[in-house]
Amino acid sequence: MANPLPSSTIADVSAKVELKAEKVSVYYGNSLAVKDVYLDIPKHEVVALIGPSGCGKSTILRCFNRMNDLIPSARVEGNITFDGQDINSKKVDPVELRRRVGMVFQKPNPFPKSIYDNIAFGARINGYQGDMDELVEKSLRGAALWDEVKDKLKDSGLGLSGGQQQRLCIARAIAIEPEVILMDEPCSALDPISTLKVEELMHELKKRYTIVIVTHNMQQASRVSDRTAFFNAVETEQGGKMGYMVEYDYTQELFSNPKEEYTRDYVSGRFG
Repeated sequence: MANPLPSSTIADVSAKVELKAEKVSVYYGNSLAVKDVYLDIPKHEVVALIGPSGCGKSTILRCFNRMNDLIPSARVEGNITFDGQDINSKKVDPVELRRRVGMVFQKPNPFPKSIYDNIAFGARINGYQGDMDELVEKSLRGAALWDEVKDKLKDSGLGLSGGQQQRLCIARAIAIEPEVILMDEPCSALDPISTLKVEELMHELKKRYTIVIVTHNMQQASRVSDRTAFFNAVETEQGGKMGYMVEYDYTQELFSNPKEEYTRDYVSGRFG
């Protein structure tokens, strides 16, 4: 197994690190799912997590806003900081953390409400006191959806196409003004045209947010991300898989000049 890289894997020391994972391991019950991950995620960049199924990409992603807390058997070891604060501290409210570190899931999951109420819902429960109409428009514009839905805001969000639903979910996430957006395979259920729109949207969003995306699509990672972490997995004695991070680098460097043999084999299509 390749040794995990230390947390100093960011060559550009001027980049401000927003999320930092140090020696993070995740267990489900007694099974070790991901081992010893070190990962620095700079502010206003897109970081892609790639690798074969079962290597722990989504598990690590869920660590960054404590979604693993919702899985009774899950246990996270190691240290994760957000803006320098330990997110697993008892002083941290996980609900507030998830407001600041939003999430977009693999399958679009609009609420069974109007397009307007999909956006307004999170703001309302977070006590938003401003102009709601203005917030809804701003969020839909931010997700490049306003022009397509501005005349049907009272219609159900479930009536939109798959690509529109995913952009609605992105609008819903940014309406509560997060600092980081986590995206777990956000395009896997979308057609190529909708995928392109979401990818173009990511380029715009990183001007205001930090984005971490899990993707099986290497071409997507090469198109949208500034840095890429490649994960792999080994079989365990119990018959399961244990994931680990093989390599983390600037995306162009990782794809054109990988330092580890496993990375080279994966990006060249020899396995995965």
